[in-house]
Amino acid sequence: MSSSTSSSETVGRPGAQEANEARWASFVRGFAVTAATVLLGTLALAWLIDPYGTGNTPLSLREGVRSQGPRTAAASRGRDPAFQAAIFGNSHVQLLSPDRLLAASGIPFVSLIAPASGPKEGLVLIDWFLRHRREPARAVVVGIDDLWCTADPAMPNAKPFPFWLYSRDRADYLVGLLRFDVLEEFQRRVVYLLTGRGERARPDGYWDYEPNYIGMGYDRDPGKRAALEQPGPSGGGNASGPWPAVQALEAVMQAAPGTPLILVRPPVYRSLLPVPGSADAAADAGCRGAFAALAARRPLTALIDWRRDRSELHDPNQFFDRSHYRQPIARLVEAEIAAALKAMR
Repeated sequence: MSSSTSSSETVGRPGAQEANEARWASFVRGFAVTAATVLLGTLALAWLIDPYGTGNTPLSLREGVRSQGPRTAAASRGRDPAFQAAIFGNSHVQLLSPDRLLAASGIPFVSLIAPASGPKEGLVLIDWFLRHRREPARAVVVGIDDLWCTADPAMPNAKPFPFWLYSRDRADYLVGLLRFDVLEEFQRRVVYLLTGRGERARPDGYWDYEPNYIGMGYDRDPGKRAALEQPGPSGGGNASGPWPAVQALEAVMQAAPGTPLILVRPPVYRSLLPVPGSADAAADAGCRGAFAALAARRPLTALIDWRRDRSELHDPNQFFDRSHYRQPIARLVEAEIAAALKAMR
């Protein structure tokens, strides 16, 4: 008898098809159980080793996280009890130094800035910081640039941000752990926790961008220096409102009614100041007015405005580009912050 005939008879025997179906069903069940076990095991491990130092684990782990980007490192920094005040915003307030603010005000600061972020990310980080204070925060400093002037209530963010990491919903956090970049962090986190090797991310979050800009030639390249003088759009394009970021910030700060709030309109080079009488000027005035109104109605709130025509904004040697200033101007802004805090005491 040929093999093809034997195979045909086997398939045709009573119960053969049912046996094949049973084996496949068993395989599918086994595969599903294995996949679920691996998934749950991975989730449990991620929850326990707490890759980004959120404190959501029941284990007592080494403090801090390895050196990493500020978007994830802020989870650990923002709940560090050593800090009583924080700086929020993007690279436009990145040079504000926690050390210098401590020296000037006596208040320990942490920088929770996220480059290329807007109000949506900043509000999430403010909420994270405030709800992890054992004592009321002593100051919140927020960099208010054009992105905070949006009329869009969704306050869309241009760059990816791990909102799940800071969520109040534990389910969001657990689902967020099931992603490839978290798996990539496993080995680095385990090495950091168990061996003590690996550099710890700077606890206060300060990140001096000057060496990066100098390395790219922003202080000497003729083309880059010429670009500094080119006018650009400013003001945010919203002259009449609404200003949802103002309302959202006020709502977040309701959790800390006794905490001083310093609103900083960051310095820009003179070429980015709006031309008087222009649509940009109207939008700039409208946004400034909205935040000034917040400062007027909320106790312990001050607006520090560096988007005005000041002599320091005419010195090209104090800027890398139109919206990124250098250390001497950062020190002037810090001095005004410290003075505002002192006046509130």
